[in-house]
Amino acid sequence: MSELSNQQPSADDAVVKSMQRWLERAVIGLNLCPFAKAVHVKNQVHYVVCRATEPADVLDVLREELLGLAQADPQVRDTTLLILPDAFREFVNFNDFLYSADKALRKLKLDGELQIASFHPQFQFADAEPDDIGNFTNRAPYPTLHLLREASIDKAVEAFPAAEQIYEKNIATLQRLGPEGWAALQVGPHIAPL
Repeated sequence: MSELSNQQPSADDAVVKSMQRWLERAVIGLNLCPFAKAVHVKNQVHYVVCRATEPADVLDVLREELLGLAQADPQVRDTTLLILPDAFREFVNFNDFLYSADKALRKLKLDGELQIASFHPQFQFADAEPDDIGNFTNRAPYPTLHLLREASIDKAVEAFPAAEQIYEKNIATLQRLGPEGWAALQVGPHIAPL
């Protein structure tokens, strides 16, 4: 595991920069998550690059980061992006791992306090074709576990009462944007035009 300053600073720095570009251009730029801008602007997003490749090793890092987020001052670290550039290249393996991730959250007795959201370059909704533009609502440059505070989600939902409509709005936004528009954002992953 490394956090920008350890084993591979230049490679890890490139990973973080790629994720920040995705956050700024896609998530915030397209307003896919109306809650992301505030934590980004306040530098409350903690980026962790995990170079582990084995699921058990990723789980160890995930546990550390869950505990770290739970103990951190929310004004300093409100959320964590655990980026896995070397693990779970195939979406099906990543998707299978999410069960273990949620189990780890429960074993740490942090369910109800924290949540884990997921992003993957090959993300695919169960009822969608692989090249469906709607899949891009959950696609990021690297497999990523987004660790969120329940209290922050609750505050955000209070400020944005139509939170249940975000998903549908995001699909419509990406359909208007299309594959070429997504590619123009240069945030990866890319798909061929339909």
